[in-house]
Amino acid sequence: MPRPRIHDRDTVLDAAEALAVQIGPAGVTTRAVAAAAGTSNGAIYHSFRSRGELLAQTWLRAARAFLDVQNALVESALADPDADPVSAVVAAADAPAVFYGLHPQSSRLLLRVDRAQLLGDDLPEDVVTDLAALDRALIGLMKRLSMHLWKRKDARAVDAMTLCIVDLPTAIMLSRNRIDDPWARTQLTSAVRAVLAGGPPSPTTEE
Repeated sequence: MPRPRIHDRDTVLDAAEALAVQIGPAGVTTRAVAAAAGTSNGAIYHSFRSRGELLAQTWLRAARAFLDVQNALVESALADPDADPVSAVVAAADAPAVFYGLHPQSSRLLLRVDRAQLLGDDLPEDVVTDLAALDRALIGLMKRLSMHLWKRKDARAVDAMTLCIVDLPTAIMLSRNRIDDPWARTQLTSAVRAVLAGGPPSPTTEE
């Protein structure tokens, strides 16, 4: 007898995402997801080997979508011949607000739910590989922006870029729930430009 199939994997991930945002990761049970998605437990286990993988894939989908938006914003800024050199970094820093406008539910998942709550220690090897690839992609973006501005991609340059596109958006927009506040976005742009104006510290002798 053939195992039941999920005709729309995204429907299941949408259901898991909504449950994680509304009631927390503990509420993302196979039974609850199946009920919300209008499918069976068996159909879910056909595509997701465990509840842990379902949670991880839910986070991975949202994180990939965010990185896609961020990269698209950077590409658009770099393609503009009239833009100033820091515009690509400003665009990358503004990505959380843009992503929230495009994908509010996925944005809430990334903002409100701790990654550690969704990513357990018993993940399949291929999922671990996918997570590592996503981390490398973000680091690669920061190195690319560092090279664009400073012709450097050493640890201190990447750390300065991390401040601009991770730390400042978190402090100014995300931690205070100002993600849809135009004033906060303006302040973020000013803060990013101020950091970039000073440039990164000189590389250490080891680099």
